[in-house]
Amino acid sequence: MLNKGLALGLGLAAVSKEQAQKVVDELVKKGELSRDESVELVEKLLQRGIETQQELDNLITKKARELVSKWDLATKEDIQRLEKRIDQIDNKMNSVE
Repeated sequence: MLNKGLALGLGLAAVSKEQAQKVVDELVKKGELSRDESVELVEKLLQRGIETQQELDNLITKKARELVSKWDLATKEDIQRLEKRIDQIDNKMNSVE
């Protein structure tokens, strides 16, 4: 029974706890899950949703970095390094005047 519910996990990955609880309550109502199993299933669905979101965040970050590298765009670190260098040059110029 839990495998049926876990199969729903991908579809429920981004739903709220209330929405997940509603779906699981329907399974209990239909007799496909016991009340104890439903509590466990909701927790597993929510945990899977968190894991899926983290995987998606990591994938997006990785792809964004690949694009920045491929397009040879300046990263935040590059800009910060250049700003620091400009400040150093500016300070040297001010001390000479």
